[in-house]
Amino acid sequence: MQEKMKETRKSRAFNAPYESTRQLVLSGFETPFERELDKRNRWIVLSHLIPWDEICEIYLRKVPMSSTGRPAINPRIVLGSLIIKYLCHLDDRETVDQISENVYMQYFLGYSSFTSDKPFDASLFVDFRKELGLATINEINEKIVSLKTQMVSEKETKENKEGESSGSVTDTKEEEIESHKGKIIFDATCCPQDIAYPTDLDLLSDAREKAEELIDIAYRKSDRDDKPRTYRKKARKLYLATAQKKNKSKKVIRRAVREQLQFLRRDIAGIHQLLDGCKCIPFKKQQLKYFYVIQTLYEQQFEMYSKGVHSVEDRIVSIHQPHVRPIVRGKARSKVEFGSKIHVSVIDGISFIDELSWDAFNEGSRMETYVEMYRKRFGFYPGEVLADRIYCTRVNRNMLKGKGIRLKAKPLGRPSALSIHVSPGERNPIEGKFGQAKTAYGLDRIRARLKQTSESWIAGIFMVLNLVKLAGAALLCLIEKSVLEYIQKILQKVNFYAVRWDMNIDRNSLMPLQVS
Repeated sequence: MQEKMKETRKSRAFNAPYESTRQLVLSGFETPFERELDKRNRWIVLSHLIPWDEICEIYLRKVPMSSTGRPAINPRIVLGSLIIKYLCHLDDRETVDQISENVYMQYFLGYSSFTSDKPFDASLFVDFRKELGLATINEINEKIVSLKTQMVSEKETKENKEGESSGSVTDTKEEEIESHKGKIIFDATCCPQDIAYPTDLDLLSDAREKAEELIDIAYRKSDRDDKPRTYRKKARKLYLATAQKKNKSKKVIRRAVREQLQFLRRDIAGIHQLLDGCKCIPFKKQQLKYFYVIQTLYEQQFEMYSKGVHSVEDRIVSIHQPHVRPIVRGKARSKVEFGSKIHVSVIDGISFIDELSWDAFNEGSRMETYVEMYRKRFGFYPGEVLADRIYCTRVNRNMLKGKGIRLKAKPLGRPSALSIHVSPGERNPIEGKFGQAKTAYGLDRIRARLKQTSESWIAGIFMVLNLVKLAGAALLCLIEKSVLEYIQKILQKVNFYAVRWDMNIDRNSLMPLQVS
């Protein structure tokens, strides 16, 4: 019986009548724009958190407004659009489309009313990232974060005043509180660029194809009648014969690399011959840059081939982004990553970029610099430092001890009962920040191509991380405030009815309770 009922249900589900999915006419579609905006929306909360006037002044110092020509874009729209882009992990075109469709985003950008027009062309995002740069975005980030530090300092001063009224504190303790305060976590990570995995054979093939393009450009603008031979069809055929193999031995790869080196050397010599016959350099700025990169790449690859090694100083891993370097991280999934290396400090959930470099560096040897940067930001040294094993050298331990800073890490030698131990989960906040930035906001794949725009991209992601942290705290305060107001209203009503009940009651008629 039950099986028959199941069969009838399935037949009804599959034989249901078709209903038209045609949309209504635009005039008949109901819009919610006549209603008020939700105060707890994330864009409204963020818009009230950011000190727009101060960060716009920072932007105008870097990019001054011009009195001639077309009117410049409002700085709040520029900075707000970058925040929307990194917060929602969108590309440039999608960011502009989302702004033109979302009323909350337009409120965040300072619009007085909703409009379906696009704020600017999507290609201007590249100019915004170029003009701002790493230093400017870090300055804006610290200006935004100063809101939380001011709130914390006001709270601490209030608590100190209450403590002074209840009891007295000695001068030595006050000096200790002012000179050492807070807890800081140090760590470094790599920000991989959006490039193909670099192999010697693929790099040489890309350089050869780009050299062939430069030969065609130089030949059209030269006075020579004979064009240098490139053997581009043969070189491409030999490259594919090796690249398309599933299993390639070292001998096969080495032979293919030697062949591509020979073709590339011929092409570079041909470009020099054509340049000798030209009255002026026929290349544009970007094409000339490619020519320099190709020659450097050939020298590096020839040196590695001759010595039989796979590493060289300042190795080029992409001819389109020659500033990218291999960063050895020692991770299980990928031992080598290709991008920039950053050092980050996390203080009470707020992240700061202390250093960004395209070359690998030892963060343990620069620990004193990072500690001094903390003092420069807040005016005092940290009370505790949580760091990885690479920071815990004898030099750093003596340095922290001399400054009166406690290091929470595994001690050297045999641990004693008085040594300060660190639990496994105390350094999790900074690992969580890296995971959040890479998974949710695209730090694991920086899609900018230029060096300056990539640095702005990375700094923008960490600015968004701090905004999300501040917005969460502000939203909790908003909810707490509304709950307290609601409870206060209920208590007022309760007191009102209690007074009326007390006035209408005859107290003499009340009998005392008998407790058995």
